[in-house]
Amino acid sequence: MAATAALSMSEIENKAALLGIDLSTIDYDSIVLPPGQDFGITSDDEDILHEEEAPEFETGYGNVIVVDNLPVVSPEKFAKLEGVIRKIYSQTGVIKEGGLWMPVNPDTKMTLGYCFIEFNTAQEAKEAKEKTDGYKLDKSHIFVVDMFDDIERYMNVPDEWTPAEIKPYEAGDHLQHWLTDEKARDQFVIHAGNVTEIFWNDARQLRPDPVYQRQYWTDSFVQWSPLGTYLATVHRQGAAVWGGKSTFNRIHRFPHNQVKHIDFSPGERFLVTYSSQEPSNPRDTHRVVLNIFDLRTGKLMRDFKGSVDDFTTGGTGGLSGISWPIFKWGGGKEDKYFARIGKNAIYVYETETFILVDKKSYKVDNVVDFSWSPTDSILALFVPELGGGNQPARVSLVQMPGKVELRQKNLFSVSDCKMYWQSNGEYLAVKVDRYTKTKKSTYTGFELFRIKERDIPIEVLELDNKNDKIIAFAWEPKGHRFAVIHGDGPRPDVSFYSMKTGGITARVSKLTTLKAKQANALYWSPAGRFIVLAGLKGFNGQLEFYNVDDLETMATGEHFMCTDIDWDPTGRYVATAVTSVHEMENGFHIWSFNGKLLYRIPKDHFYQFQWRPRPPSLLSPEKEEEISRNLRKYSKKYEAEDQDVSLALSEQDRKKRRALQEEWETWTARWKQYHEEERELRLQLRDGEPSDDEGSQEQYEAKEVEAEEVLDVHEEIVD
Repeated sequence: MAATAALSMSEIENKAALLGIDLSTIDYDSIVLPPGQDFGITSDDEDILHEEEAPEFETGYGNVIVVDNLPVVSPEKFAKLEGVIRKIYSQTGVIKEGGLWMPVNPDTKMTLGYCFIEFNTAQEAKEAKEKTDGYKLDKSHIFVVDMFDDIERYMNVPDEWTPAEIKPYEAGDHLQHWLTDEKARDQFVIHAGNVTEIFWNDARQLRPDPVYQRQYWTDSFVQWSPLGTYLATVHRQGAAVWGGKSTFNRIHRFPHNQVKHIDFSPGERFLVTYSSQEPSNPRDTHRVVLNIFDLRTGKLMRDFKGSVDDFTTGGTGGLSGISWPIFKWGGGKEDKYFARIGKNAIYVYETETFILVDKKSYKVDNVVDFSWSPTDSILALFVPELGGGNQPARVSLVQMPGKVELRQKNLFSVSDCKMYWQSNGEYLAVKVDRYTKTKKSTYTGFELFRIKERDIPIEVLELDNKNDKIIAFAWEPKGHRFAVIHGDGPRPDVSFYSMKTGGITARVSKLTTLKAKQANALYWSPAGRFIVLAGLKGFNGQLEFYNVDDLETMATGEHFMCTDIDWDPTGRYVATAVTSVHEMENGFHIWSFNGKLLYRIPKDHFYQFQWRPRPPSLLSPEKEEEISRNLRKYSKKYEAEDQDVSLALSEQDRKKRRALQEEWETWTARWKQYHEEERELRLQLRDGEPSDDEGSQEQYEAKEVEAEEVLDVHEEIVD
């Protein structure tokens, strides 16, 4: 069969014109070509087939890495070194068969100190480079890892140096701009419905001042970073952090599919993201993925993957059996370490290399809980009783990175144990629930560690009634006092204790006990001294504002069905909120530190309220003390401003009342006019008889009554 030449559309139209055929009258769908013939007409399917690109196969050396600075070994140690390298890199990806090659000097038979590793994919090779570049095999051998394809780029570096192009400076977002507010106000974020809003707390004006608003900003929740620099949002594709002067521009994205939870390191250096995936087989466990990102660059520093069982050993439950956060940060604001609990071990990683300290876990048989000091690299860990009490429980303090045990306390007949660090890391309180001799009931006591004192002395504290149930415990921030709610009745007692008594520093003493309080939660002011005794849930939002210095109640209040209480970072204001846990009364209230209700904001479908944290003060302790001594001098300026605002508010109130009075007088005058206009009509309807007591012409007298209201009480100590 002769080959058929393909005709273009213009050629077909010219041919039809010669034959006198009108193409517009032809139904092309009715044309059926003979089998095996296309007459040069290409089908749509063939167009698509020919346009499809051929599948790409792995070409080049993108999946190969070069590992330098390896030990130079003899043939006798070759196999051992190869096994070590294979073990390290098998954790980052799949090495191809025959994909590990270590060149050898043909003369000496010694290795040359580097090797080539070929992975299945280029992505695995890139991850291996990121995770092992800088890996410390020993003190003398720190890996230097490069992609093989980069070698060609290095070879093409010109011999003559040329200066880099200097780009003009572009100012970035001022991430701490909110700290420069002239009124020294604090910000907060709320999430209600599908709207997220950020406000100033303008307590002087008794209202919030809007800063920024955005719909569908997050898929689930928002979270401030610990120092208030960033606001994080959570999405199906991952997390994002935002910041800036007032528009909150996106700073970085952190890809992580189906992310459920996030956690910042205390110094804002890193962000941890978490997700879990349900297995297709019901017999299998959930798969967990944890990513740790550098918050400033967005770079993935380390990931952890495994089953739920790999991350639940020793945990107390919470997220499908996982206690969140899985990683706990140590080393203070420098974020030197992070750790998680495992089976008979605590895995402590250093953030300089993101590998285990000394390349191995810290072995502790049967450990079930641990916590870091807020300021030092000290671990507190708890091991329960074993062997029916033959081996006592213990609490140990361990210094990192040397893993040196600083102090240990054995505990007997222990039912449960919980540890509470004071915010400055000066004290550690260990609440110990012990069995009675009959083993039928328990009682509670406290082991108090003085961390900063020599040999870390320990004191034992028992309540006056040691059978009282402990409902809540809380340290005073940056202070030496703590509060305990205890009791078995419907109205428990609240006791306050001090770790210092006059000039004696080595003895704990009770300050006072408040009897029969409607409280089950404690909320200290961040600045100390003041505390809110809160009755949540069954107590329906009872609030008592207490001054611990003077041991007196400043005020009481109520926020019905209150679910959350949060102090602002300066300790000046308190927010109480009713979230969507309840269907009714959603919204928040703002109170002064001494219990005065300033304003209320109702919000339907209210999910979140969070104050924006502040970074630590840059003032020295000496300067803060000097300001405290001369507070009267500094406060004059602000008292004058407060007075101006108060006068402005008073004037606004007067204008509002005057407008209401004028509105009332206008309304009454209008109806009096209507009444007078209809007088003749009323007389006709009643045959000339007056109605509505018109005949008596009774008069009434309007009197003005003055009422006094106490707006504020200011006490001043006169020298």
